[in-house]
Amino acid sequence: MSIADFKQGLGDHGKDTKLNLSNIFGNVDTSGMTATQFYGTALSLAYSIGDQELIDAVKVEAEGKIEDNVDGAAKLAATLMAMNNIYYRFLHLCTDKQFSKLPAGLRMNGMANPGVEKADFELYSLAVSALAGCGMCIDSHVGVLLKHDVSAQVIQNSIKMAAVMNAAATAKRIA
Repeated sequence: MSIADFKQGLGDHGKDTKLNLSNIFGNVDTSGMTATQFYGTALSLAYSIGDQELIDAVKVEAEGKIEDNVDGAAKLAATLMAMNNIYYRFLHLCTDKQFSKLPAGLRMNGMANPGVEKADFELYSLAVSALAGCGMCIDSHVGVLLKHDVSAQVIQNSIKMAAVMNAAATAKRIA
């Protein structure tokens, strides 16, 4: 199943989402992102959203355009951010700041060697953090990306991907 096939299951209420999916996946070359950045981000988001048909569609689109290590890094970003986004969103939202002073005690060794370039992994992590709504994580990832000279266009495109892919999964779920 490709993204084009996936779009067919979105129903009339997903018309704008279909157009947005076409725009995003049809303009990879003008997104400012490398194939590793684009498809790694899309895979990270699909894994985080958890819709198997969306995962399969993104894998079809990525086939032959990325190395195997990108899929592993996307899975790592989705998994680590599933943990970090909950924990750090709690710290951010909790008015009792005593918790911010306690050690997290969470293993995150995979972030040190994710199998792709640091900036690419940060981009995957940013998109997943935006999907989860973790402000602390968003700020942290944007800061690292800017230090790595990742453009505002690339950062914005990763967030648009998160928004559109989330809308696509929602449109499919309520079809």
